[in-house]
Amino acid sequence: MIGKSELLLLAFLLLMQGNGAIAAAQDNSADLGRARHLLDQGKTVEGMALLKEISLREPKLKGLAREMGIAFYKKSQFALAVPYLQQALDEDANDKETIQLLGLSFYFTGKFTSAIPLLQHSQSWYRVANVDAMYVLGLCNLSTQNYDDAREAFAKMFDAPKDSPAAYFFTARMLIRQDINTVGEEYARKAVALDPKLPLAHYLLGELYLSQSKVPEAIAELQKELEVNPGFAGVYYKLADADLRTEKLEDAERLLQRSIWLDPDSTGPYILLGKVLEKKGDFELAVRTLQRVLAMDPNNPLPHYLLGQAYHRIGRDDDAQREFKLSEQLRQGRSATP
Repeated sequence: MIGKSELLLLAFLLLMQGNGAIAAAQDNSADLGRARHLLDQGKTVEGMALLKEISLREPKLKGLAREMGIAFYKKSQFALAVPYLQQALDEDANDKETIQLLGLSFYFTGKFTSAIPLLQHSQSWYRVANVDAMYVLGLCNLSTQNYDDAREAFAKMFDAPKDSPAAYFFTARMLIRQDINTVGEEYARKAVALDPKLPLAHYLLGELYLSQSKVPEAIAELQKELEVNPGFAGVYYKLADADLRTEKLEDAERLLQRSIWLDPDSTGPYILLGKVLEKKGDFELAVRTLQRVLAMDPNNPLPHYLLGQAYHRIGRDDDAQREFKLSEQLRQGRSATP
């Protein structure tokens, strides 16, 4: 039979054990706060190390899964982030930041269908996400061929009505960027049907047709853009590109000069002008033009190559070989860049 003294001792030991458990829990919670602070400071490695220590001591600590998920997300280890973020969502189904990060993690792992409802539920932007969820929602809808839903998402991004010409234009740009060109053309056509004077809509179609070598169609659209947007340097540049392809060298040179007058800091028109001048046989002028490009953008391999061609045409073979070599080195360097 246990005596009174033994009972008192047992009670004391249980009390101390309980106090120890409380203290341990408080320590783990404090460490979790420190880990969160490290992650917020961008010290991901140190934060992850502390989180792993906590998980060994108390793997079911409330909030631990959330911080682990955020840490893996910040390290771009999205597949590892998913199960932790799912666990965090089980703990708090109304945590919008967790909902968004889980949706984004699904997107980055190619699970677009799973991402869509989560991103629809949380459409705000959170600093830790480092990407706009509405934009990603639009891309998910493009990937799953929900084009009208994508249009609604892109319209919200720019505070435009979903059935407006602008909404169709934004979606067309995104579609063409994703190489969904047939639907992109359809949406761009819808945009100009709703508003024939919408800036850059005809230009977008012109760019698309040039990329498909549909030169007459490209010229027709670019001429329409020129009518509504005569101060845009890009339209002269693209029209010059079309003229170069049809050997209208004088017209191309005239258009490129206009593009340069409007935007003297853009290298594209100078590069194209170098091509035009070489085709015209103005090799010395082509050299000076391409040298100017390289003063603006010395690490671009294309003007080095074109300059090498121009040097070769005027008999400066050593200079030509130097430029060809530089062009190849720069091209290989770009290919090696992840």
